[in-house]
Amino acid sequence: MTCVQFFQMPDGEQIAFRHHGQINDKPTLVFLPGYMSDMDGGKATALLEWAEQQSAGCLLLDYSGCGQSGGDFADGTLSKWRDEVLALIEARGIDQVVLIGSSMGGWLMLMIALALGPRLVGMAGIAPAPDFTEWGRSEADRTKLEAGETVFDENPYGPEPTPMHAEFWKDGQTNRLLGNEIAIDCPVRLLHGERDTDVPHRISLELAKQLRSDDVQVTLIKDGDHRLSRGSDITLLLSQVQNLLV
Repeated sequence: MTCVQFFQMPDGEQIAFRHHGQINDKPTLVFLPGYMSDMDGGKATALLEWAEQQSAGCLLLDYSGCGQSGGDFADGTLSKWRDEVLALIEARGIDQVVLIGSSMGGWLMLMIALALGPRLVGMAGIAPAPDFTEWGRSEADRTKLEAGETVFDENPYGPEPTPMHAEFWKDGQTNRLLGNEIAIDCPVRLLHGERDTDVPHRISLELAKQLRSDDVQVTLIKDGDHRLSRGSDITLLLSQVQNLLV
């Protein structure tokens, strides 16, 4: 698999990434992991392997404070991670982009899409979670976060609780998108499991309504969970991505 490299941000932060350059004139796939996830997850590695086989361009990365990148996770925000992705796309000379965002990466996908403008060719969201700092938090949690406290959630995927830091939450609240039309016009494919207990599948339906594009398709997987990382789920994702590259 394509080796890990490091890109230095202007503030000195080292961002880990893998980049398979395209051999043809197709757009480059850019995968955006979820909250506290990294580029070594099953969906990301499957996408990169598929891209290598197809001679398609593919960029994976770890946000600062995640995976092999430098920095402290407590300092991460959506705005900071958006800027890291945009800087890396620019530094690697990527002109045309298809964004693939998983969970929180689906929110980040929208923020990056709005910044890319005509360079954006398409998007695929996997259980996208825009605005989860709002609908995903109780009133008691929001009160604590507003006061600068960190809130910890039970982690179904590991032994340590999952933190949400106050600065991440505040930045998320300023970047909410579902309340207005989202000025994105490219083809969009959204995949969501109906058994997702982390992000209700209604979020994908709401997102589809708010996107300005008329070319939006939502696929609900009746027995699918939040991760959508089974072989059948990844096969479906790759078929959707392939359609966006045509």
